[in-house]
Amino acid sequence: MDRNSRRDFVKILGGVAGVLSISPSIETVAKELDKKLYHIPQIPFDEDVTKNEDYWVWVQQSYTISPNVINFNNGGVSPQPVIVQDALDRYNRLSNEAPSYYMWRTLDEGREGLRLKLADLAGTSPEEIAINRNATEALETVIFGLNLKKGDEVVLTKQDYPNMIHAWRQREKRDGIVLKWINLDLPSEDIEYLVRKYEEQMTDKTKVVMITHLINWCGQLLPAKQISQMIRRKNKNIYILIDGAHSFAHFDFKIPDLEGDFFGTSLHKWLSAPFGTGMMYIKKERISEIWTMFASDNPQSSDIRKFEVLGTRSFPTEMATGYAVNFHNAIGSLRKQKRLHYLKNYWVEKAMNIKGFSVQTSLHLDFSGAIATFALKGMTVADLSSALFKKARIHTTGINWENINGVRVTPHVYTQLKDLDRLVDTIYHISKEI
Repeated sequence: MDRNSRRDFVKILGGVAGVLSISPSIETVAKELDKKLYHIPQIPFDEDVTKNEDYWVWVQQSYTISPNVINFNNGGVSPQPVIVQDALDRYNRLSNEAPSYYMWRTLDEGREGLRLKLADLAGTSPEEIAINRNATEALETVIFGLNLKKGDEVVLTKQDYPNMIHAWRQREKRDGIVLKWINLDLPSEDIEYLVRKYEEQMTDKTKVVMITHLINWCGQLLPAKQISQMIRRKNKNIYILIDGAHSFAHFDFKIPDLEGDFFGTSLHKWLSAPFGTGMMYIKKERISEIWTMFASDNPQSSDIRKFEVLGTRSFPTEMATGYAVNFHNAIGSLRKQKRLHYLKNYWVEKAMNIKGFSVQTSLHLDFSGAIATFALKGMTVADLSSALFKKARIHTTGINWENINGVRVTPHVYTQLKDLDRLVDTIYHISKEI
């Protein structure tokens, strides 16, 4: 790649500079970044690079991954590429030069630029995007902000994330709402079954339906759009809340495509943004209907910014998030989705030949991405996860939740195929010892 091409690529990754007023610092970041880009292969942006290891070597080198631990728990929280780490460090150092000046008079204004970038990635209006700290904060803002009364029904699944379940149970205890539970049999590649399970729990008292777009326990991608369409056919006034903690920047979609009213996600997962960054989407006409979690001078305003009154917050993490968006865009949403799905299938398909191995995740692109949960017959989840780490320093997470029990393996774009080969080889040797 010639120098002019590298400069163009730097502009893509450093595009957040145009919305900030501290150009000397941004320019320094861009110059440092230019030095790190000479390994980028010359590949047309529309070319399929799913199995092009030369391309993914550049991505892998963009992260500071430990050479001594194989991290397969990216579903919990993902590392940040170097350009995001560098930006975070620079913004933090700048803030410390004169905190109240640089944070409140300079960086605080940069949130509007970040809002534009996130809205573009999400396919929404900037006036529908609030920037916060994680999916839990985004979703609970909606859960506790909805006007619900005693007897109103909420449909959700036993496979939803615990924080959301606890929030709904608190409203049940406090306000007397009724929770209608779905118990999904997973994995599933049957859209009609998945939609029907939601429909079966709906009545004329249903006020809210919550959909977990990608179930974190096992990596099941739910047909959120089809579920939403079914709900709209039954009652257009039902609120649809979508948990997108694991789907945003993991799959190639736009939030409005799902046809929900609300969407919450963590940006420190698949977007590889700084730890403690999140985003909330609320359809414009619904904003005034949601009370703020933290006090606002006009809690029933239709301005999405009413949800950002958090007091002093980490401005450096917000500004560095712009670089995470740029890095994601440099790869491309569809490229990323295909690669993540390929990595999951790569190791699972090999491991399926191991005696006693079973997987609780679909291999189909329409129903899964990077996450897979597996078990070995005759071995507990805790012992299996422990054995993987002791034998090969493979870091995973054990899952014991409702009807899902196994070890969850979650690679990311920086994952090398040889590390997945080591995973399969280690599982094989463990199986021989049972």
